[in-house]
Amino acid sequence: MTQAPHPQLGFSFLAELPTLDLEPPKRATRNSKAAKVAKPVTPAATVTTPMDVEAMARALEAHPDYKLLRRLKPCLNWPGAAPGEVKTILVLDTETTGLDQAKEKIIELALLRVDIDTATGLPVGPVQVYDGLEDPGKAIPPEVVAITGIQDADVRGQTLDEARVAELMQEVDVVIAHNAGFDRPFVESRLPAFAALPWACSFADLDWKSMGRSSAKLESLAQELGLFYDAHRAEMDCHALLAVLAAPLPQIQPALSGATRTGLAHLLQSARNPSYRLSATNAPFEAKDLLKARGYRWNADQRVWATRLSDDAALHAEFDWLRQQVYHGRHAAVQVEKMDALTKYSSRSGQTTHQQL
Repeated sequence: MTQAPHPQLGFSFLAELPTLDLEPPKRATRNSKAAKVAKPVTPAATVTTPMDVEAMARALEAHPDYKLLRRLKPCLNWPGAAPGEVKTILVLDTETTGLDQAKEKIIELALLRVDIDTATGLPVGPVQVYDGLEDPGKAIPPEVVAITGIQDADVRGQTLDEARVAELMQEVDVVIAHNAGFDRPFVESRLPAFAALPWACSFADLDWKSMGRSSAKLESLAQELGLFYDAHRAEMDCHALLAVLAAPLPQIQPALSGATRTGLAHLLQSARNPSYRLSATNAPFEAKDLLKARGYRWNADQRVWATRLSDDAALHAEFDWLRQQVYHGRHAAVQVEKMDALTKYSSRSGQTTHQQL
């Protein structure tokens, strides 16, 4: 029995599939000519009607023994309209010839421009998209080709559309990248106007594990939402990041307003507040394991243990911890670098002061 066509997929499927009644092949004799020439076998029945894939997916989703991943479909027009205040963001990603900003070049830049309803923390309205390739002036390393799929022939003679990029940058409140410490220096080196915009990092500015996610890696965050996508191409990475940031966070108190329940809302708030880089100046050598366990990292150039702190409260709490656990009440002056959204994740320094403990 054939059911009616599925309203979305546009095809029908067979409720009962026909069985194929095939006779077992006869053993050929050694002298038989038929053994030397294979004859095509025509099946008694051919099933050409595809199964209802969506129905199968829904059945698997309902079964406790299966988890389903769906291909991410970029949303280019988010539903709803903001009756009140909106903020405009640029979601940004780059692909480059390597990791060293001083030596390597951008080969792909993607931008998504969209408004965020500050009352809900959700995107609203159309998404403007830019995705451009650029010739780096040298061969793309094989390992980069393997990761991105971008080859020399793809970028030969290509250049970024600077006028289009400048248009999308107009009146933007925050630029968001999933590893802003990597993307921002590359972008500012190529397009210096990005230095005048506030930035936020969806990797470093959000404590994903405390918010109920198992990992801060973008592909893992998407998979927890039941999504997969073709990673390591700039535009699709941007669409994946926007989808992840627009999803409700699982461990935010339900009583809080909707605007506090998405990653986008938290990043907009983070961009308004300064962060700090605290250096444990002249910390005793025997405290190195304690500092490392606390999350400090060794800066070989400055020969100092340093950490990043998200706000004033965390900074003053760290002063107390250093005073008691590292310096043991002895006189010490630590270095504090204050960074706002205009300097965070850039190669530029923030405002530096020293704090007596």
